[in-house]
Amino acid sequence: VQLVESGGGLAQAGDSLRLSCAASGRTFMTSSMGWFRQAPGKEREFAGVINSSGDSTWYADSVKGRFTISRDNAKNTVYLQMSGLQPEDTAVYYCVAAQGRIGSIYLARNYAYWGQGTQVTVSS
Repeated sequence: VQLVESGGGLAQAGDSLRLSCAASGRTFMTSSMGWFRQAPGKEREFAGVINSSGDSTWYADSVKGRFTISRDNAKNTVYLQMSGLQPEDTAVYYCVAAQGRIGSIYLARNYAYWGQGTQVTVSS
């Protein structure tokens, strides 16, 4: 699975942005898809994940209620809708994919496929 993110950029506090992740490969429909982020000087952290059928999502407490993950299996694309952005959301956002049982969804090592990342910068 190859993953290509898009949609990052500059935003002001309170703004919304939508990230997209286009996946290639026939395994997209059977893959759980998620997003991690890494702020400057910090470790990569889990943001959210959606299961292969798209009917279940899980989020980090830091983004719950503000971020929404969705997927369009017909387009091999997963989205991260971000609203109420805050400066602390500034990070490189990575799209991730995993086949089969993930184990802990919070651990980066449990995702075999990663995109190149897209920068999101939020100013106050």
